[in-house]
Amino acid sequence: MQPATRASPASLPPPSQGEGSRPATETVELMELSLVSDDLGTFTVPLDGPGTEVPYELPEGTVVSTALTFRLGADTDGLVFETIRIRAGEEPVTRRIALGSFRAGGPYEIRLPPERLPLGRTHCGTYAVTARLSDADGLEHARVRHLFTIVRRLPDGVAEADDPTE
Repeated sequence: MQPATRASPASLPPPSQGEGSRPATETVELMELSLVSDDLGTFTVPLDGPGTEVPYELPEGTVVSTALTFRLGADTDGLVFETIRIRAGEEPVTRRIALGSFRAGGPYEIRLPPERLPLGRTHCGTYAVTARLSDADGLEHARVRHLFTIVRRLPDGVAEADDPTE
């Protein structure tokens, strides 16, 4: 499992354009991003439109893998997938995984190494996640934002829901 690293909010540059006449977004098309858990199944993250602001509820300590499906319009060297996880009042946590170089075509399907979500009451709450695909030159090709909420897992394995009266 790749270790999480700290990042500053400044590490999120705005989407950039490719050199030459073709925008970077034409080189890599992110077709699907899913969260996969042996315990919970598969959650497809909306790439845009309705549903992007609805957080997924995930029990603390759950092991989750990210699955990517993408297509390439041109050969791409050094493709990197990066997630930046932010929770109010905490430092951002960045996870970068080198995917490699790919020829034009696809779709390519990649399932990333699993990651255990934080465990403990202090980590429960809503996180904003930005996922990006960029190349070896640092050129961003795709960006997706989504939310998830870590909920407390009770001893019998059931997730504890927030009390609406609090």
